[in-house]
Amino acid sequence: MLSGPSELPGQTRSAPDLTGPRPSGPRPTGLDGFNGMPADEAERALLACCGSHHWARRVAAHRPYPDLESLLAAADEAAYDLTPGDLAEALACESLTLLPDGAYSAAHTALSAAHAAYESRFGHVFVICLDDTAPEESLDQVLAGIRSRLTNDPDEERVLTAEELRRLAKGRLTRSLRPAGNCAVSQGTP
Repeated sequence: MLSGPSELPGQTRSAPDLTGPRPSGPRPTGLDGFNGMPADEAERALLACCGSHHWARRVAAHRPYPDLESLLAAADEAAYDLTPGDLAEALACESLTLLPDGAYSAAHTALSAAHAAYESRFGHVFVICLDDTAPEESLDQVLAGIRSRLTNDPDEERVLTAEELRRLAKGRLTRSLRPAGNCAVSQGTP
């Protein structure tokens, strides 16, 4: 799965609602809303950022966070401590990267073949964070990333995959906590 300014189909997971349910009257949003959520709600919201229950429980348990940087640091630390089982659980929640509507059939074929080769070699979907990639460069980055990482040995790829998953979770958290008025994202990253 990938993340970034170019929302490719297949990135269908909505940004988590870290503001919680909407009771009557004003409720804190963003980080204040996240800090004030019941633990089970916070964990469910965090699972939309990273599919590891261990990661979500750990990040939720350390609330309240004084600022976004502290939350992101805790998310990073929890991601660095993912066991192989935690990583497998998180990867099982990711979906394949698909092409944007209107892409030519050769691109569909190339991406499908690359995904199939990657999954056959490593046993899970390919993940890459494209937060700093221009939309028009996303497809090329995904294909180049899959092709270059296919040459990795499984241990090296596990480390790279964990790093990409950590970066995805961090980007998803950041986007989910932006005030609605400051965020042009209508469809969140998976």
